[in-house]
Order: sequence, then structure tokens, then C-alpha cells
Amino acid sequence: MIAAEVKTTLAWLKRRGTKANREGMTHYAIRSEKIFGVSVATLRQRAEMLGRNHELASALWDTGWYEARMLAALVDDPARVTPAQMDRWCRDFDNWAICDTACFHLFDRTPHAFKKVATWAGRKDEFVKRAGFALLASLALHDKSSPDAPFVRGLSLIERESTDERNFVKKAVNWALRSIGGCRPRLHTSALDLSRRLAASPDKTARWIGKDAVRQLGSPAVARRLAARAARGKR
Repeated sequence: MIAAEVKTTLAWLKRRGTKANREGMTHYAIRSEKIFGVSVATLRQRAEMLGRNHELASALWDTGWYEARMLAALVDDPARVTPAQMDRWCRDFDNWAICDTACFHLFDRTPHAFKKVATWAGRKDEFVKRAGFALLASLALHDKSSPDAPFVRGLSLIERESTDERNFVKKAVNWALRSIGGCRPRLHTSALDLSRRLAASPDKTARWIGKDAVRQLGSPAVARRLAARAARGKR
């Protein structure tokens, strides 16, 4: 039954793929060896049709098709995702979009998320390392129940890796810093202080990360949002 569903889904994706979408994806640095060219909006429609299905997600991932893997991240059951699966999928990341989708829609909802942040943030592979910080950013945005301690450790990882000049790494490090400072009221000052230190760094990558984060975290809009969250008693 799973094999038949995979075959049907791949045929559905192939019919909806277009050359224009493939070219557009290339423009935004979304490249993969196997890609149909299906829009994210269309993928979301299919994900809603499929519903949560761990076995189907695993089978879709194994096809190697970019859109099938995007669907896998959208339909998998976080409660059934294992650390080994997270590592296996992470090693397959070949562009920022599949990396961020898996982290933002699936991995951050698993009980293994913070451990993977700590592990992946120190890896050499560009997209594995990006996954560490994309996952940290996703946790900051979505996790409303964890204490501040793992995010404080996250700030240390951000400072440690702030000189990695690779495009997809530095953008994820910046994203994580802005997310922690912008979504965790009690950590705003710490994140802003770190941003200012990085902005004054002699390293150009750290400066870029810091200056961009200072610009956002020091804005009146962020101050108002954090004040409102604090007033509601949220972390």
C-alpha cells in the first residue's frame, strides 16, 4: 500500500512540475539532482490530502526527489522520528529549502531537537551545520515550554560559529540569533549584547551577523512585541 501511495504521489508531483518553477528554484539557490519544479503552495495541498504518515514519509524520502522529501517533512509524525532518522535525513540535505523545511516543520517538534542542535552546529558539512542553527531558530520560534537554559547554550554556539563565512551557514547563525533575541523576552538583552559584540568583531562574517541582528533586535517593533509577551507571562 505504501509503495502504491508513493507511486501515485510521484505521478501527481510530476504532472504539476513546471520548467518555470524549476528555473525559479535555481534562481533562489534551490538545487537538487532530482526535482520536478512544484510550488510550495501545491506541496502543502498534497500534504493536507495525505495527512500524518510516518511510513509514507520514510518511503517518500527514500525516492530522492526534492518535492517528495519536502512532503516527507510535512507529513511525518514527530513522535515517531528517531535521532538516527534525523541524522540520516540531515546527511541528505542538498539545499537550504529542504534543510529549513525539515527543521521548521518536523525536527523542532521532536524530543531530540536540542541534542541535534549541539551536535550539528559543530559539523563541517555546510547543510548539516546550517541544520543545527536552522533547528535552533525554529525552536526559538515554536517552543514555548522549554526553559531558557538550552537557548543560552545556543547563544554560545552562535558566538563560537560566527566566523564561518559560508553563505548558508552564516545566514542560519544570524537567523538563530535574531530568533532567540526576538522571541524569548528574558534573553533579549543577552542576544542583543552578543549581537553588539559580533558587530564590533574584526571578522567580517561575525560583523555582518552582528550588525544585522542589532538592527532587528534593537528595533521598536521587537521591543513592543517582547513587552507584550512578557505582560502575558510568556517566556
